[in-house]
Amino acid sequence: MRVLVASDPGSVGRDNEDWVHADERLVAVLDGATARTETGCIHGVTWYARRLGSTVVDLAYSYSTPLPQALADAISRVAAEHQDTCDLDHPGTPSAGIGLARFRPGGLEYLVLGDVSLVIGQGGKLNIVTDDRVSRTAAAERAEADRHPIGSPGKTAALLAMKHAELAARNVPGGYWIAEADPKVVEHALTGSCQVSEQTRVAVLSDGAARAVTLGLLSWPNALDLLRAEGPTELIALVRQAEAEDPQATRWRRNKCSDDATAVYVDGFTP
Repeated sequence: MRVLVASDPGSVGRDNEDWVHADERLVAVLDGATARTETGCIHGVTWYARRLGSTVVDLAYSYSTPLPQALADAISRVAAEHQDTCDLDHPGTPSAGIGLARFRPGGLEYLVLGDVSLVIGQGGKLNIVTDDRVSRTAAAERAEADRHPIGSPGKTAALLAMKHAELAARNVPGGYWIAEADPKVVEHALTGSCQVSEQTRVAVLSDGAARAVTLGLLSWPNALDLLRAEGPTELIALVRQAEAEDPQATRWRRNKCSDDATAVYVDGFTP
Protein backbone atom coordinates (compact mmCIF):
# COMPACT_ATOMS: atom_id res chain seq x y z
CA MET A 1 0.00 0.00 0.00
CA ARG A 2 1.36 3.40 -1.00
CA VAL A 3 0.46 6.61 0.86
CA LEU A 4 1.69 9.94 -0.55
CA VAL A 5 1.19 13.28 1.22
CA ALA A 6 1.91 16.95 0.56
CA SER A 7 0.76 20.13 2.31
CA ASP A 8 1.78 23.67 1.45
CA PRO A 9 0.77 26.98 3.05
CA GLY A 10 -0.85 29.50 0.75
CA SER A 11 1.39 32.37 1.84
CA VAL A 12 5.00 32.49 2.96
CA GLY A 13 5.27 33.48 6.61
CA ARG A 14 1.68 32.56 7.47
CA ASP A 15 0.50 29.47 9.29
CA ASN A 16 -0.89 26.61 7.24
CA GLU A 17 -4.51 26.31 8.39
CA ASP A 18 -4.76 22.86 6.80
CA TRP A 19 -3.87 19.81 8.89
CA VAL A 20 -3.17 16.29 7.68
CA HIS A 21 -2.57 12.78 8.98
CA ALA A 22 -2.06 9.87 6.60
CA ASP A 23 -1.00 6.27 7.04
CA GLU A 24 -2.11 2.82 5.90
CA ARG A 25 -5.11 2.83 8.25
CA LEU A 26 -6.43 6.38 8.32
CA VAL A 27 -6.35 9.60 6.33
CA ALA A 28 -7.58 12.87 7.83
CA VAL A 29 -7.46 16.19 5.98
CA LEU A 30 -8.73 19.31 7.75
CA ASP A 31 -9.19 22.68 6.10
CA GLY A 32 -9.48 25.48 8.64
CA ALA A 33 -11.99 28.11 7.56
CA THR A 34 -10.40 31.51 6.96
CA ALA A 35 -11.33 34.01 9.68
CA ARG A 36 -12.13 37.45 8.25
CA THR A 37 -14.00 38.62 11.35
CA GLU A 38 -13.53 38.42 15.10
CA THR A 39 -13.78 34.84 16.38
CA GLY A 40 -14.24 35.12 20.14
CA CYS A 41 -11.34 32.63 20.44
CA ILE A 42 -7.87 33.38 21.75
CA HIS A 43 -6.36 30.39 19.93
CA GLY A 44 -7.28 30.80 16.27
CA VAL A 45 -8.03 28.64 13.25
CA THR A 46 -4.65 26.89 13.04
CA TRP A 47 -4.88 25.74 16.66
CA TYR A 48 -8.44 24.54 16.13
CA ALA A 49 -7.61 22.51 13.01
CA ARG A 50 -4.61 20.91 14.71
CA ARG A 51 -6.47 20.05 17.91
CA LEU A 52 -9.53 18.71 16.11
CA GLY A 53 -7.38 16.76 13.68
CA SER A 54 -5.18 15.08 16.26
CA THR A 55 -8.19 14.30 18.47
CA VAL A 56 -10.30 12.76 15.72
CA VAL A 57 -7.35 10.64 14.56
CA ASP A 58 -6.92 9.27 18.08
CA LEU A 59 -10.61 8.40 18.26
CA ALA A 60 -11.06 7.12 14.69
CA TYR A 61 -8.03 4.84 14.73
CA SER A 62 -10.10 2.08 16.30
CA TYR A 63 -12.24 0.22 13.78
CA SER A 64 -14.90 -0.22 16.45
CA THR A 65 -15.67 3.51 16.55
CA PRO A 66 -17.86 4.74 13.67
CA LEU A 67 -16.36 7.75 11.92
CA PRO A 68 -19.34 10.04 12.69
CA GLN A 69 -19.06 9.17 16.38
CA ALA A 70 -15.31 9.78 16.34
CA LEU A 71 -15.80 13.23 14.81
CA ALA A 72 -18.67 14.16 17.12
CA ASP A 73 -16.66 13.15 20.19
CA ALA A 74 -13.61 15.02 18.88
CA ILE A 75 -15.66 18.20 18.38
CA SER A 76 -16.97 17.91 21.94
CA ARG A 77 -13.51 17.32 23.41
CA VAL A 78 -11.93 20.27 21.62
CA ALA A 79 -14.82 22.51 22.63
CA ALA A 80 -14.25 21.48 26.24
CA GLU A 81 -10.57 22.41 25.92
CA HIS A 82 -11.30 26.09 25.33
CA GLN A 83 -14.83 26.75 26.53
CA ASP A 84 -13.49 28.42 29.69
CA THR A 85 -11.30 30.87 27.77
CA CYS A 86 -13.24 31.46 24.56
CA ASP A 87 -16.77 32.36 23.45
CA LEU A 88 -17.86 29.27 21.57
CA ASP A 89 -21.22 30.88 20.80
CA HIS A 90 -19.51 33.64 18.84
CA PRO A 91 -20.71 33.53 15.20
CA GLY A 92 -17.09 33.48 14.01
CA THR A 93 -15.81 30.74 16.33
CA PRO A 94 -13.07 28.74 14.55
CA SER A 95 -14.24 25.97 12.25
CA ALA A 96 -12.84 23.46 9.77
CA GLY A 97 -13.90 21.21 6.95
CA ILE A 98 -12.78 17.61 7.27
CA GLY A 99 -12.35 14.54 5.12
CA LEU A 100 -11.73 11.12 6.68
CA ALA A 101 -10.92 7.84 4.96
CA ARG A 102 -10.36 4.71 7.01
CA PHE A 103 -8.99 1.57 5.40
CA ARG A 104 -9.57 -1.97 6.55
CA PRO A 105 -8.80 -5.25 4.78
CA GLY A 106 -10.85 -5.26 1.59
CA GLY A 107 -12.70 -1.99 2.15
CA LEU A 108 -12.80 1.63 3.19
CA GLU A 109 -15.12 4.00 5.04
CA TYR A 110 -15.28 7.75 4.54
CA LEU A 111 -16.74 10.94 5.95
CA VAL A 112 -16.74 14.43 4.45
CA LEU A 113 -18.00 17.57 6.18
CA GLY A 114 -17.28 20.97 4.66
CA ASP A 115 -15.26 21.79 1.55
CA VAL A 116 -12.85 18.87 1.47
CA SER A 117 -12.95 16.52 -1.54
CA LEU A 118 -12.59 12.74 -1.45
CA VAL A 119 -12.19 10.87 -4.73
CA ILE A 120 -12.36 7.08 -5.10
CA GLY A 121 -11.28 5.57 -8.39
CA GLN A 122 -12.35 2.01 -9.12
CA GLY A 123 -10.94 1.07 -12.48
CA GLY A 124 -12.65 3.41 -14.93
CA LYS A 125 -15.29 4.63 -12.46
CA LEU A 126 -14.98 7.58 -10.09
CA ASN A 127 -16.90 8.40 -6.93
CA ILE A 128 -16.34 12.09 -6.14
CA VAL A 129 -17.50 13.05 -2.66
CA THR A 130 -17.50 16.84 -2.45
CA ASP A 131 -19.55 18.90 0.00
CA ASP A 132 -20.29 22.04 -2.02
CA ARG A 133 -22.93 23.49 0.29
CA VAL A 134 -20.67 26.33 1.44
CA SER A 135 -20.02 27.44 -2.14
CA ARG A 136 -23.78 27.62 -2.72
CA THR A 137 -24.32 30.09 0.12
CA ALA A 138 -24.01 33.88 -0.07
CA ALA A 139 -24.45 33.79 -3.85
CA ALA A 140 -24.92 37.54 -4.33
CA GLU A 141 -22.03 38.42 -2.02
CA ARG A 142 -19.82 35.82 -3.70
CA ALA A 143 -20.59 37.24 -7.15
CA GLU A 144 -19.76 40.74 -5.93
CA ALA A 145 -16.42 39.57 -4.53
CA ASP A 146 -15.61 37.91 -7.85
CA ARG A 147 -16.02 41.23 -9.65
CA HIS A 148 -13.00 42.77 -7.93
CA PRO A 149 -9.30 41.96 -8.41
CA ILE A 150 -7.31 40.70 -5.43
CA GLY A 151 -5.63 43.56 -3.60
CA SER A 152 -8.28 46.15 -4.39
CA PRO A 153 -10.33 47.93 -1.68
CA GLY A 154 -13.48 46.65 -3.35
CA LYS A 155 -12.30 43.06 -2.99
CA THR A 156 -11.54 43.48 0.70
CA ALA A 157 -14.96 44.99 1.44
CA ALA A 158 -16.78 42.39 -0.65
CA LEU A 159 -14.97 39.50 1.02
CA LEU A 160 -15.95 40.80 4.45
CA ALA A 161 -19.59 41.06 3.38
CA MET A 162 -19.39 37.56 1.92
CA LYS A 163 -17.92 36.19 5.14
CA HIS A 164 -20.72 37.67 7.24
CA ALA A 165 -23.28 36.11 4.88
CA GLU A 166 -21.50 32.75 5.05
CA LEU A 167 -21.37 32.82 8.84
CA ALA A 168 -25.11 33.52 8.94
CA ALA A 169 -25.63 30.32 6.92
CA ARG A 170 -23.17 28.18 8.88
CA ASN A 171 -24.63 25.13 10.59
CA VAL A 172 -28.27 26.11 10.03
CA PRO A 173 -30.91 24.36 7.88
CA GLY A 174 -30.65 25.49 4.29
CA GLY A 175 -27.03 26.58 4.75
CA TYR A 176 -23.88 24.54 5.07
CA TRP A 177 -22.35 22.35 7.77
CA ILE A 178 -18.84 22.39 9.14
CA ALA A 179 -17.05 21.31 12.31
CA GLU A 180 -16.92 23.95 15.05
CA ALA A 181 -18.27 23.64 18.62
CA ASP A 182 -21.51 21.66 18.22
CA PRO A 183 -21.12 17.89 17.66
CA LYS A 184 -24.62 17.65 16.15
CA VAL A 185 -23.25 18.94 12.83
CA VAL A 186 -21.95 15.42 12.22
CA GLU A 187 -25.53 14.41 11.40
CA HIS A 188 -25.09 16.32 8.14
CA ALA A 189 -21.80 14.76 7.05
CA LEU A 190 -21.50 12.83 3.80
CA THR A 191 -20.61 9.23 4.68
CA GLY A 192 -20.24 5.89 2.95
CA SER A 193 -18.15 2.79 2.42
CA CYS A 194 -17.01 0.60 -0.43
CA GLN A 195 -14.91 -2.41 -1.25
CA VAL A 196 -11.39 -1.95 -2.58
CA SER A 197 -9.37 -3.83 -5.18
CA GLU A 198 -5.89 -3.62 -6.65
CA GLN A 199 -7.29 -1.00 -9.04
CA THR A 200 -8.65 1.28 -6.30
CA ARG A 201 -7.16 4.75 -5.95
CA VAL A 202 -8.12 7.25 -3.25
CA ALA A 203 -7.38 10.96 -2.96
CA VAL A 204 -8.35 13.43 -0.23
CA LEU A 205 -7.80 17.12 -0.95
CA SER A 206 -8.40 20.43 0.78
CA ASP A 207 -10.06 23.00 -1.47
CA GLY A 208 -6.71 24.68 -2.11
CA ALA A 209 -5.38 21.48 -3.70
CA ALA A 210 -8.71 20.76 -5.41
CA ARG A 211 -8.14 23.99 -7.37
CA ALA A 212 -6.31 21.72 -9.82
CA VAL A 213 -9.84 20.72 -10.88
CA THR A 214 -12.03 23.64 -9.81
CA LEU A 215 -9.87 26.11 -11.78
CA GLY A 216 -10.20 23.85 -14.80
CA LEU A 217 -6.55 22.83 -14.99
CA LEU A 218 -7.36 19.11 -14.88
CA SER A 219 -10.35 16.79 -14.86
CA TRP A 220 -10.77 14.53 -11.84
CA PRO A 221 -9.56 11.47 -13.82
CA ASN A 222 -6.49 13.41 -14.95
CA ALA A 223 -5.87 14.66 -11.41
CA LEU A 224 -5.86 11.07 -10.14
CA ASP A 225 -3.49 10.10 -12.95
CA LEU A 226 -1.12 12.94 -12.00
CA LEU A 227 -1.26 11.97 -8.35
CA ARG A 228 -0.42 8.36 -9.21
CA ALA A 229 2.41 9.23 -11.60
CA GLU A 230 4.02 12.24 -9.93
CA GLY A 231 2.48 12.58 -6.47
CA PRO A 232 0.71 15.30 -4.48
CA THR A 233 3.66 17.70 -4.55
CA GLU A 234 3.40 18.00 -8.33
CA LEU A 235 -0.37 18.48 -8.21
CA ILE A 236 0.07 21.38 -5.79
CA ALA A 237 2.91 22.77 -7.93
CA LEU A 238 0.52 22.87 -10.89
CA VAL A 239 -1.94 24.88 -8.82
CA ARG A 240 0.78 27.25 -7.61
CA GLN A 241 1.91 27.89 -11.18
CA ALA A 242 -1.62 28.83 -12.24
CA GLU A 243 -2.05 31.08 -9.21
CA ALA A 244 1.24 32.84 -9.91
CA GLU A 245 0.18 33.51 -13.50
CA ASP A 246 -3.03 35.17 -12.30
CA PRO A 247 -2.12 37.04 -9.08
CA GLN A 248 -5.17 39.35 -9.15
CA ALA A 249 -7.64 36.52 -9.86
CA THR A 250 -8.97 38.08 -13.03
CA ARG A 251 -8.70 34.89 -15.09
CA TRP A 252 -9.64 32.40 -12.39
CA ARG A 253 -12.03 34.09 -9.96
CA ARG A 254 -11.18 33.26 -6.37
CA ASN A 255 -11.00 34.81 -2.90
CA LYS A 256 -7.26 34.42 -2.29
CA CYS A 257 -4.43 34.35 -4.76
CA SER A 258 -3.01 31.19 -3.12
CA ASP A 259 -4.78 29.02 -0.60
CA ASP A 260 -3.37 26.43 1.79
CA ALA A 261 -3.22 23.19 -0.19
CA THR A 262 -3.13 19.60 1.09
CA ALA A 263 -3.41 16.40 -0.91
CA VAL A 264 -3.19 12.73 0.04
CA TYR A 265 -3.06 9.90 -2.49
CA VAL A 266 -3.39 6.18 -1.65
CA ASP A 267 -3.16 3.10 -3.86
CA GLY A 268 -1.73 -0.42 -3.80
CA PHE A 269 -4.61 -1.94 -1.85
CA THR A 270 -4.68 -5.64 -1.08
CA PRO A 271 -8.25 -6.90 -1.55
